[in-house]
Amino acid sequence: MKYDIIVVGGGHAGCEAANAASKQNLHVALITSNINNIADMPCNPSIGGTAKGIVVREIDALGGLMGRVADISHLQIKMLNSGKGPAVKSLRAQGDKITYPKNMLKELRSIKTLDIIEAMVEDIIVEDNCVKGIKTSDGVEYFCDALILTTGTYLKSKILVGSKNKLEGPHGEKRSNHLSDRLRELGFEIQRLKTGTPQRIDPTTVDYSVLTPEEGDKHPWTFSFDLKPQYDVDKQRKCYLVYTNEETHRIIRENLDKSAMYGGYAEGIGPRYCPSIEDKVVRFADKERHQLFLEPESNYYPDLYLQGFSTSMPEDVQELMVHSLKGLEHAKILKYAYAIEYDAINPLQLTHSLETKVIKNLFTAGQINGTSGYEEAAGQGLIAGINAGLKLRGKEPLILKRNESYIGVLIDDLCTKGTKEPYRLLTSRAEYRLILRHDNADLRLRRYGYEVGVVSEEQYQHLLDKEKKIASLKEELKKVISPKMVSKEINEALGDPLDVGISLYNLLKRPPIKIEYLIPYLENEYDEEILYIVEVAVKYEGYIAKTEREVERMLKLESKKIPPDIDYDKVKNLASEARQKLKQVRPQTIAQATRISGVNPTDISILTVYLKKEYSKENSDE
Repeated sequence: MKYDIIVVGGGHAGCEAANAASKQNLHVALITSNINNIADMPCNPSIGGTAKGIVVREIDALGGLMGRVADISHLQIKMLNSGKGPAVKSLRAQGDKITYPKNMLKELRSIKTLDIIEAMVEDIIVEDNCVKGIKTSDGVEYFCDALILTTGTYLKSKILVGSKNKLEGPHGEKRSNHLSDRLRELGFEIQRLKTGTPQRIDPTTVDYSVLTPEEGDKHPWTFSFDLKPQYDVDKQRKCYLVYTNEETHRIIRENLDKSAMYGGYAEGIGPRYCPSIEDKVVRFADKERHQLFLEPESNYYPDLYLQGFSTSMPEDVQELMVHSLKGLEHAKILKYAYAIEYDAINPLQLTHSLETKVIKNLFTAGQINGTSGYEEAAGQGLIAGINAGLKLRGKEPLILKRNESYIGVLIDDLCTKGTKEPYRLLTSRAEYRLILRHDNADLRLRRYGYEVGVVSEEQYQHLLDKEKKIASLKEELKKVISPKMVSKEINEALGDPLDVGISLYNLLKRPPIKIEYLIPYLENEYDEEILYIVEVAVKYEGYIAKTEREVERMLKLESKKIPPDIDYDKVKNLASEARQKLKQVRPQTIAQATRISGVNPTDISILTVYLKKEYSKENSDE
């Protein structure tokens, strides 16, 4: 059978890749080892979170599925960092682990140009350094013009609990035994990574009277720009706050040698920003306690997920650890925690389109690229699906810049800096985070989605209408009001009554004034979303302008291209580490070169001078 594009793997990356490719009127196959595990949540039961929630909004803005499916599948939703500035606000939803995959599969099955095939892929067919198809473990061959690998944690996966290990994937599923060997054969650098998951607890054995409940917001939220809230804010499931204590830490310290990681039973490198509980206790020895959460996994089965307590300790030690927690003294563990190791490629072997530098028309996305998290995987899958389709259609790839999206930050970090541990997005990784907000993801990205064919005409028209309303409100704020027109509410907020006329725009710039105070002065009605976007734009105008100036400087460096055939050995006086890293990454622009670890400002100056003088002279002589 021949397809335009084959996607291998049915996780979050695979679902988005298959959807994005299919939307470009291409015949696509999604091949997964178990159809029942499509869009599975093998670890935490949440979608979104700090920075990650913005990624979900970006996925939706670009025509992806994750936000829409999360909106109709969650048990609870809340805005994180609601008391902080707009740059760090992110949505986080507790997803239902039964409903979410079911709704995602329904979405995929509604796509007429997508076939879903159940098989284990163990080989890639390559001719003349270009991908031609795949071969399954049963020896069946499927051919394609482009291939997207989204294999998650299944490449030679190994489950670790203390000194014991099992050669299997999450949920005891079959692992891929040969695909990573084939990738190594083809020239890919393979690295071993590790992640983990905590215990699942029987809710009937928990003493909730000593725990702090964490409820969803009373304000209705959605990830999707196209859906209205699909839930009752008063019927959200509760989570509960739990803390470790000195007894928990004592148990962990006394049994460290039994942990797979500290006992020497693990090869893979774990995530720095989502560590196991034993890693937290060792690395932060001065902390008296660590915060945990009990979170519901589904309305269809009882398990509570003990967020923040992942470990690779033996089961008997896990019993002691869990029972040391206040409120869980008599808790029954329904499923023990474990660590999982798996193979991944070196992401420095990728281009920014997520096509590999090693094999033409081969794209990769998700944990195979060294990332962690459902959202990071889905964002990559979306871009890989878009760009695989664009390449087959003879069009330029969609490359999102660091000032345009968190997805752009993620991909640039992978392709420029690489990673030796599971990469996780953080707001601190985005230097332009003030303009990469939750509220403006569609304003930043939906036009791109429309141009490449993954956003509908109706969605695009909705964007244009929104932009008109924003412009209209900004125009109305130019209205000047006299001191007599100022309401009592505004004067009380200001403290000192105004004695001169002022525009609504300048009035809104003042910290105590909220945009809701100005509604009586407006001629037109605006919904809450438009009011918020404009309020942020006005109040943070100076900071946003400063960020835009920084972006402008960066874009000037992005415009300074580095020829793909440059011989770095001819660039005199480069530091040896810089020369090595430049050869490995082969940056396309000076801006990208500045972000490579080991390449310092002096090296950039030397390279810039060489390109301006020596390189042009050498090539003109030829």
